[in-house]
Amino acid sequence: MKLIIIGGGFGGLRLARKLSNRKGIEILIIDRYNYHQFQPLFYQVATSGLDASNISFPLRKVFHNSKNVRFRMAEVENILTETNTVNTNIGSFNYDVLVIATGAGTNFFGNAGMEANAFPMKSTAEALQLRHRMLHNFEDAVNATNPLEIQRLLNIVIVGGGPTGVELSGAIADMKRFVLPKDYPELDFDQMKIYLLEGTDKTLGTMSAQSSIDSRKYLEQLGVTVLTGSLLKEYDGKTALMQDGKTIESSLVIWAAGIKGNVPAGINKDLLARGNRIKTDRQCRVIGHENVYAIGDVAYMEEPSWPNGHPQVAPVAIQQADMLVKNFLMIESGTANKALREFSYKDKGAMATVGRNLAVVDVPKPKLHFKGLFAWLIWMSLHLMLILGVKNRFFVFINWVYNYFTRDQNLRLIFKEFYRQPSSTKRSG
Repeated sequence: MKLIIIGGGFGGLRLARKLSNRKGIEILIIDRYNYHQFQPLFYQVATSGLDASNISFPLRKVFHNSKNVRFRMAEVENILTETNTVNTNIGSFNYDVLVIATGAGTNFFGNAGMEANAFPMKSTAEALQLRHRMLHNFEDAVNATNPLEIQRLLNIVIVGGGPTGVELSGAIADMKRFVLPKDYPELDFDQMKIYLLEGTDKTLGTMSAQSSIDSRKYLEQLGVTVLTGSLLKEYDGKTALMQDGKTIESSLVIWAAGIKGNVPAGINKDLLARGNRIKTDRQCRVIGHENVYAIGDVAYMEEPSWPNGHPQVAPVAIQQADMLVKNFLMIESGTANKALREFSYKDKGAMATVGRNLAVVDVPKPKLHFKGLFAWLIWMSLHLMLILGVKNRFFVFINWVYNYFTRDQNLRLIFKEFYRQPSSTKRSG
């Protein structure tokens, strides 16, 4: 079996590792990056808490001892299902079985102005760009003389009250309290406002009602202005215009309000569901295709417990990969005449951290809710275990311990090669 996996995220990597060194299976992983990215900690890279290398792991290194896994860093141009071919910018590859595990990217919902001026955070590079833009704004504020410009440079707007928006807001609030006043004694950080905008009536809408209440309370304790029922209409790089006509002066808007599947060209648009996700059956097969599968954030599957599709979180991708491993091994061994497994998502809970000693955790069975320090320790432990590589876990743990006792981060470096130029103006210096 020639198996091609597009994407080295949680699902694609899990599938390849489980099938590593299995006889009769040749695996090719294709990804635009040569490293696995631990997305849940992007916000800590963006706020100088962690180095990017601590949450990234070279894909080739993962398979040093594998005899049947190969990797190519390439951009997928299109898929030709009629000829079982994946065309990339470095050449074409044939497959017997194809697994699309391309994940999801930022969804700006067609707003060109927002896409041009707001900062997303769906990759390590974007997290670094956000970090450098934020720090550069503080440097510019030191030199600015116009009070309005200073206010604009200090204000930060985060759009989206899901886990990413909540965690990022809390981390920036901690920086405002403990780090920035020491770095920039010339500035009055009482003027700095952190706004979290959420279109619905609550934060962490996918979690329990109690988690929503607790997260909002924690954010407000940290000094974050939480605006629920607020939709951002336009942003030109200087002024954020709300649907109700209100404005916020800010040089930094962070977009965490939505995602859409990264669907390769060649997939019939009739097979796409809401959120640009590929429709699959219960075995993760793309509808109408016997040898093409989709897993993770890019896949849309309905099952009785999840009639509107699964949440776009790592456990879904990991569990789908585990099921595919069992089915592929049955197919390869010639026992596929037995009933292949169908996917059923086992929800083990959800969690989000807000700040130091502040987090919320929901467990569905038995139905439990944790908050505060205990929830924060649960969050830290589980995320630490999921990080790839012993060295990466060690460095993340050391950074967390250091940050906890010093209330400081030592990664506030500005590298201009990572700085994303605004679309309308050029920066100099």
